[in-house]
Amino acid sequence: MKEITIDLNSDIGESFGLYTIGQDELVLDYITSANIACGYHAGDHNVMNHTVKMAIEKGVAIGAHPGLPDLIGFGRRKMEVTREDVYNMVIYQVSSLQGFVHIHGGKLNHVKPHGALFNMAAKDPVTAQAIASAVADVDPSLVLYGLAGSELIRAGRESGLTVAEEIFADRTYQPDGTLTPRTDQDAVIHDADKAKRRVLRMVTEGIVKAVDGTEIPINADTLCVHGDEQQALLFVQELKQMLLENGVSVKAVDRL
Repeated sequence: MKEITIDLNSDIGESFGLYTIGQDELVLDYITSANIACGYHAGDHNVMNHTVKMAIEKGVAIGAHPGLPDLIGFGRRKMEVTREDVYNMVIYQVSSLQGFVHIHGGKLNHVKPHGALFNMAAKDPVTAQAIASAVADVDPSLVLYGLAGSELIRAGRESGLTVAEEIFADRTYQPDGTLTPRTDQDAVIHDADKAKRRVLRMVTEGIVKAVDGTEIPINADTLCVHGDEQQALLFVQELKQMLLENGVSVKAVDRL
């Protein structure tokens, strides 16, 4: 019987100045990969440095989490940006985090776009190609995380990158496999037990039920648990335990 393996990732390092978001130090004890904000949608130079250091000390794979330049909107608002904008903002953010990883003796493992940039790249080939090109130009051995079955996954493969198809524990899906926009009432699943059942089916059966009841196929290389949610720590603990109890191995996605 083939072993089922999943990476458990979380978006962290999203505090800024005097404002603290999430329980990063505790969440790092349970995840296998950390997506660290690079200062555009959240985070700052001090937070980036501290978060990278913690992740390395805890043996967690480190990824850059570049977003749109929108601190006040937490990078969740769509912006009109050109291909050049996207390419350069990804280069800038990934390279800045890479610097902190280097000085602490680590190695950057992956890149995962944040929020609106992630969703734009899921549907728009131009945005997806700009991100994939930027990642490949910074370091072609980096793993590119993208929504399962999305344009970003396709662009990553075309650029010769290792890709990780991502699923979400607490988000609902549309019939086309995209995430339900956060502006919709049913975008986020607040029932932890329901979320866990959905995750187990996505990971072990490769199926997720969309908001209209349609069952759609889905590939799962990495699973996202949002670190800024109120019950994030408890949920990630329970989720990891459930996966292990059902024979699913939890480990980071390997680089090239």
